Amino acid sequence: MSKRRMSQWTSIFLTALALVAVFPGPMPGADTNFLLVTVDTLRPDRLSCYSKKYLQTAQIDRLAASGVLFERAFAHTPLTLPSHANILLGLTPPAHGVSENSKSVVADEFLTLAEHLKAQGYATGAFVGSFSLDSRFGLDQGFDVYDDSYPSRAAPGLPYSERPAEKVLAAALAWLSQQRGKWFCWVHLWDPHAPYSPPEPYAGRFKEDLYSGEVAYVDAELEKLFRFVDKSGGLEKTLVVLTGDHGESLGEHGELFHSYFAYNSTIWVPLIIAAPGVKPARVRDYVSHVDLFPTVCEVLGVKVPPGLHGDSLVPLLKGKGRARRPIYFECLEAYLNRGWAPLRGLIRDGKKFIDSPIPEVYDLEKDFDETSNLAGGVDLLPLKKSLEAAIKAYGAATPASLTGTADRETRERLRSLGYVAAPVASVKASYGPEDDLKTLLPFEQKLKLATQWKNAGRTAESVKLLEEIIKARSDFVPAYFRLSEVYESKGLVEERLQVLDRGLTANPKNYVMIAGYGVSLVNSERLEKGIEILSRAIALSDQDAEVWNSLGMALWKTGDFEKARAHFEQALALDPDDAIFNDNMGSFFVATALRIRNAKDVEMAIGYFEKAIAADPVLPSAYNGLAGAQKILGRRDEAIRNWEKAHELSPEFDFPVYNLAVSYLEKGETARALEYCRKYLDIKGRNITAEERREIQSIIEKCRK
Repeated sequence: MSKRRMSQWTSIFLTALALVAVFPGPMPGADTNFLLVTVDTLRPDRLSCYSKKYLQTAQIDRLAASGVLFERAFAHTPLTLPSHANILLGLTPPAHGVSENSKSVVADEFLTLAEHLKAQGYATGAFVGSFSLDSRFGLDQGFDVYDDSYPSRAAPGLPYSERPAEKVLAAALAWLSQQRGKWFCWVHLWDPHAPYSPPEPYAGRFKEDLYSGEVAYVDAELEKLFRFVDKSGGLEKTLVVLTGDHGESLGEHGELFHSYFAYNSTIWVPLIIAAPGVKPARVRDYVSHVDLFPTVCEVLGVKVPPGLHGDSLVPLLKGKGRARRPIYFECLEAYLNRGWAPLRGLIRDGKKFIDSPIPEVYDLEKDFDETSNLAGGVDLLPLKKSLEAAIKAYGAATPASLTGTADRETRERLRSLGYVAAPVASVKASYGPEDDLKTLLPFEQKLKLATQWKNAGRTAESVKLLEEIIKARSDFVPAYFRLSEVYESKGLVEERLQVLDRGLTANPKNYVMIAGYGVSLVNSERLEKGIEILSRAIALSDQDAEVWNSLGMALWKTGDFEKARAHFEQALALDPDDAIFNDNMGSFFVATALRIRNAKDVEMAIGYFEKAIAADPVLPSAYNGLAGAQKILGRRDEAIRNWEKAHELSPEFDFPVYNLAVSYLEKGETARALEYCRKYLDIKGRNITAEERREIQSIIEKCRK
C-alpha cells in the first residue's frame, strides 16, 4: 500500500468514531446501502423524465419521481473507462492519468470509492457488462466481487463480447440476495452502446430508432433491481445513484457515436439521486461526475477523503445552493492514439470553452446544443489561463501512466468496439488547424463509410473512398490500415503489403505504421523484410509485446533459435498472461525439443500450452500444441483428448484431425481413424497437396488391411 493511501486510511479510521451525519430526514445509520447504476452511452433526452420526445422509461422515471433529477450534469470524458475512473476516484483525468480506453490503468496509489466504503464495513460488489471495464484496467480495487464474466468470444453477428443487461442484473441480484449487512453495489449496463441491437420486442417496436430500443430494454430490465431495493427497505435504507458514463452523438456536429468530440451530445449525462429523506426535485445547477464521491460520503455519514476534485451535492439535495466550480473536460483519444490535436476545456458560469487549434466558445444558457461558436468575438486569453490553472491544480497534463502500452488482447478487443488503440502515443510539439479534430472530421467520416461499404461487400467503392483520403491526407494513418484490411478480405496479399509500404513511406516516423507493417510482413511470411521493419519499431519503443512476439516468430522461422527465444521471452515479460504468446512459446519449445531431442523442453512446452489454455480456454491451437507435446512424451490418450477438444473448437482446423487419424490407427481403432481421414480430406478439399494426399492415403490403406 502506498504512503498516500495509508495516510488517507489512517485519517479515516481516526475520525470514524467522531462522524455525525448531516443529511436531512432520517439518519443514514450504520445499515444504509448504496446502489450505483451506470448506463453506458446514455443520452438524457432518451429518458422520459428528461424528454418525452422519444420513448417512455417508466422504471427510471419512477426513480426520478422519488429523488432529485439533475438537468445539467456532465461527464469529464466521453469514454467508458475514463468516466468510470472519474466517478470512482472522485478525480479528473489530469490527476489519475486515465484518459483513454487502451493504455490507461488506474494506479494502485489512488483510493477508490469501493476501498473507502469497504474500510467502513461495507460489502462491495461490481457487475460490469463489457470489456472496457475489465478488471485489468484497475477499477476492481476495493471490490470483494468484481464480476466481469462476459463471454470470451463474441456472439454471432456481434464484433465483440458483451453481457446484456439481464445477465449483468442476474449476477448482481444473486450477490445482493446473499448480503446481510450494509453493501455497496455497482451495476454497469452496456447495452445502449453501438452497434444497437436490442432484443425483441424492442427491436421491432423501435426499428427506426434502435438506440432508443436499447434504452427501452435497459429501463425494463432495471425493474428487477429496483424491485429488490423496494423489498429491502426501499429508499429509507438505500442511496441510489443512476447516471450515464457519457452520451452518444447520433450525428450531431458530424460525430456518429462518441470519443471524438466533447460537445454536449457526448458529455451531458443523466443524473438521478434518491436517498433517505430526499424530497423529489429538479436541479438546474451545473454538476459533474467528480461530485458523486463526496456526495455519497456525506449521505452515508462517511468522512470525505481529502483531495477530491468535486463538491458534495447534499446542499442541492436539500434544496439549497452551493458555490459554483468550473467543470473540466477533455477528449484525448485521438491525441494519444492518433497524434491529432488534444481537446480540453472548461464549463464555467454557463459558458463552455473548448481549447483546440480552432477554439470554440458557447453560451450554454442560450445555446445548449452548441450551434453558434462565439470564439471570434471573445477574448480567449482569460479562458486559456483558467483552463491552464485548472489542469495545473488537478495534476500533470500528460500523466506518466499514459506512456505504457496495452496488451495484445486489449488492443484487439477495443478495436472491435470502434476505439483506436495505438501501442505508443505519437505526440507533436505543436498543433495547427490542420490537426484540429474538426478539420479531420470529414476524413474520419469517410473512413467509417468506407468500413461500412467494405462490410456490405461494396469493395470497389470502399477502396476508392480510402484512396481519396490518402491522396488528400497522406498522414491519415488509419486509412492505410483500413485499405489493407479490404485487400486482405479479398486474399490480395501483395496489394495489402503495398498499401502499408506506401503508408510507411509517407509516415516514416509513425510508430503505429512501422509496427503494423512489420507485423503484417511476418504474418505474410515476408520474414527478412519483417525483421528489418520490426527492428525499427523496437528502436522507437521496446514496450510493445506484440512486436517482440512477431519478431520472435520471424527469427524462429529463419533459423535463429537463440534470438527467437529471447524475443519470445521479452514478449512474455511484457504480457505474461497472453494466450497467443504462451501458445507460441510452447510451440517453440516443441520445435527445439524435436531438433535436439530434449525431453525437458517438451515439459516446458506443456507448461506454456497449459497457461495459454488457462488464459483462453477456447484457443484451438493451444490444445493442438499441448496434445503434440503429450504425444512426444508417450501420453497418447491425453493427447487424443486434447486433439479432440481442438477439433471441437475449430472443426476446420486440419492438424488435430490428421493427428487423430494417426493416433487412432496406432491404437488399432481403424474405424475412428478412417472417420478422421475422411474429415481431413473434406477439410483440405482442392487445397490438399500431393504429399498430404499420399500421407492420408497411406493411413487409409493401413486401416483397411
